[in-house]
Amino acid sequence: MTIRSILVANRGEIAVRIIKAAKALGIRTVQVHSAADADMLAVKLADQAVDIGSPAPKKSYLNIEAVVNAAKAASVDAVHPGYGFLSENADFADAVEAAGLIFIGPKGDAIRLLGDKVAAREVAARAGVPTVPGSAGRLATLEEARAVAEKTGFPIMIKAAAGGGGRGIRIAADLADLERHFPQASAEALASFGDGGLYLEKVITKARHVEVQILGDGENFVHCFERECSLQRRRQKVWEEAPSFLLPAEVRKRLCDSAVALAREVGYRGAGTVEYLYDEATRDFYFIEVNTRIQVEHPVTEMITGIDLVEEMIRIAGGAPLSIGQKDVVAEGHAIECRINAEDPARGFLPAPGTITRLVVPEGEGIRFDTMLYEGYTIPPFYDSLVGKLIVWGETRKACLARLKGALEGLVIEGISTTIPLHLALATDASVTRGAFDTRFLEHWLETDFAAKAGATAEVA
Repeated sequence: MTIRSILVANRGEIAVRIIKAAKALGIRTVQVHSAADADMLAVKLADQAVDIGSPAPKKSYLNIEAVVNAAKAASVDAVHPGYGFLSENADFADAVEAAGLIFIGPKGDAIRLLGDKVAAREVAARAGVPTVPGSAGRLATLEEARAVAEKTGFPIMIKAAAGGGGRGIRIAADLADLERHFPQASAEALASFGDGGLYLEKVITKARHVEVQILGDGENFVHCFERECSLQRRRQKVWEEAPSFLLPAEVRKRLCDSAVALAREVGYRGAGTVEYLYDEATRDFYFIEVNTRIQVEHPVTEMITGIDLVEEMIRIAGGAPLSIGQKDVVAEGHAIECRINAEDPARGFLPAPGTITRLVVPEGEGIRFDTMLYEGYTIPPFYDSLVGKLIVWGETRKACLARLKGALEGLVIEGISTTIPLHLALATDASVTRGAFDTRFLEHWLETDFAAKAGATAEVA
């Protein structure tokens, strides 16, 4: 079926991104919004807008009935969920299809299977993808957890089976930690995901977080190379790169091939990301999870491959086969993405919603800014603080970092505090420019290097 109209079931910069991709394909767009988002950029860009409820996400963007009813009322062909909110909700995907519409993403059964991290580990094992040592399945009791921990060894990570976004995760350094954190993690997982199931994974010290972008039409599957996502705060990505600059060619091939094998194992359909931990010392990698949606950091992959991932998602959902084969996917140069949040990094990342009084976006070769902002726009306080993503490409990582510094200096967002100063500090940090970091680097750096710089700046001011 050819898709002629799409309802965008999201908000912010990803809603803008989807609308632009749809318009490039000649597709009519309908944007849903809460009462707090009536004047957001996506509403202004869409062909039609529908109010689906009050500002609280549970009453609007997380309300399956409201979103599906809006789609039916607007007579659209398909629904694109973006990322976050209902994007990995299998019940939502099922509800969209039950309404006779196309869900732009995998089928509900695939989301359900891969969204359960324990089941996903089992799929990975069947596909021959190495997994982090840990429990073979869900752990029903603390006694079971003790037995696994004694066999695997400490430190060990307690993880929510249905989790994401860093919730429901604890690290136990010893048995006492395990006994204390296990019920806490279960309670948090139950509150966040409606599922208190847990499993255990061995902690890989000095690990890098590397992920592979996949595309599939159910029969044909390709990878679009990997991304480096090790700079994280509270297990949330802050800065992403493509490709992973310290990955040996032989490891890159094994890693990317394993992601394709996993996609083939489940007959994957749409865009997805297979995430791994990489042990630089041993050159071993371990499967973590699959994200069955478009990722926040997808633009860095687009910048090095020239493939529009959102357009490809829409074509596949409409029944078209993959427009590319693996030989067509070529990576050139290096790209870095900085997540620009409405937060004050000098004050503990305090959220900083407010009105944009001035906006200057840098332009030039290899510079892209995906955003929800415009001058006069008031950022509501109810949602995630991400307001834009600055993406820069260069022929080499060194050239990319130089261009990034200039672009960050040229990006002006007045009226609110943002994380631009944080990214400027990272772009010139010696360890970051050398690539000498892992998943634990940023937390320590924020407490030491950045705290010192922020303190000096405040003193001068």
